[in-house]
Amino acid sequence: MVTQPWTNVPCPGCGCVCDDVRLALADGELIAFDPPCELGAQWFRRHGERGAPAAQIAGQPASLGESLDRAAALLRAADYPLVYGLSRSTTAGQRAAVALAERLGGAIDTTASLCHGPSIMALQEVGEVTSTLGEVRNRADLVVFWGCHPAQSHPRHAERYSVFPRGRYVPRGREGRTVVMVGDATQVHQWRLDPAGARPDLVVPVPPGEDFEALSQLRTMLRGGSSANVPDELRRLLDLMQGCRYGVVFFGLGIAETSMWDGPPGRHAGHVNVAALLQLVAELNAVTRFTARRMRLQGDVSGADNVMCWQTGYPFAVDMSRGYPRYNPGEFTASELLASRQTDLCLLVGAETVPYFPAEAREHLQAIPTILLDYPGTQPALAPTVRFTTSVYGLHSAGTAYRMDNVPLTLRAMLPSQLPSDEWVLGELARRL
Repeated sequence: MVTQPWTNVPCPGCGCVCDDVRLALADGELIAFDPPCELGAQWFRRHGERGAPAAQIAGQPASLGESLDRAAALLRAADYPLVYGLSRSTTAGQRAAVALAERLGGAIDTTASLCHGPSIMALQEVGEVTSTLGEVRNRADLVVFWGCHPAQSHPRHAERYSVFPRGRYVPRGREGRTVVMVGDATQVHQWRLDPAGARPDLVVPVPPGEDFEALSQLRTMLRGGSSANVPDELRRLLDLMQGCRYGVVFFGLGIAETSMWDGPPGRHAGHVNVAALLQLVAELNAVTRFTARRMRLQGDVSGADNVMCWQTGYPFAVDMSRGYPRYNPGEFTASELLASRQTDLCLLVGAETVPYFPAEAREHLQAIPTILLDYPGTQPALAPTVRFTTSVYGLHSAGTAYRMDNVPLTLRAMLPSQLPSDEWVLGELARRL
């Protein structure tokens, strides 16, 4: 058994894309991963599986050329195809996906539409005072987590960026920081900063669906307005915000996921909630330095936002059917197009978020031709018409991925692979049209 040690490896297991990982591979399998992070180790272990056929048609192994021809024929026959996913690809693959969608005259959407799409809409509306994770590490003495559980979604976030590291202006690390968690009052027992169980200094429970009211109370008090009937925890939070030297609020799907196109009546205000938070952060800069940062989940969903903006001018939910990009969340988002049965073919670059589509969208997805590009070791929640098993970025293929703070990082190819890359498959499909 030949062991291959690697150092300073970027890990695409979550939006942190930590680039200080040390790992060892033996015969293509992960045998060591350090610093400890079960989420990252699972990512490398799961996608290191071998033996998957490079291409399949109707669930049966097929040659790569035959599968490309079949997929291209499906694309030519489609009237209004949808390209969806992109958060597990790299910059090159994402650019190829946008070029293909433009060539097809269809729609293209990213996984952001099922998670932080409302946040993107909010920052387009009111702006965003933000920073890199490096700036937070070196300067922040107040860290607020609102509507997120970093111990579960980003296990090394507190360790590496936000809570425990010693920074240039926070030399004592954790002792020099005040940490607050704000969110659903019914989930107080889950509030931890890291998998080891570290606790925040202050917990601010907010009843489900009342984030906007809490943010409005904070903004009213910040402006000197009446503070009657305001919970003591909110008063304490505002005092901390006004008194810190440098503050940051990390916010997650607990505040953003109640999107305008999904959910029960009265909870369609994710973008409104985030807009209120971003406005509060902007107003705090009149008295101190304060920033906001989204807690992005998938490894390169931030890269998908960036590439979409470069290529089309818009971050997600883009229609190309008129020969130029049109942007309209709630109309050109994947879940809406599928649920309303407007698209007659779907090309998925990664199917990890398919289970989160509404039932009507999943039903239509099963009824139309589908072309799937996904990694070895994955079990998609649908039976695609044509499937391509592609090489894994950061393991088999090099490329560029974006951390949750939009900092680009170079991914490395550590294992040889006969599997094609996303960029190659999408480019070949475009050439066959």
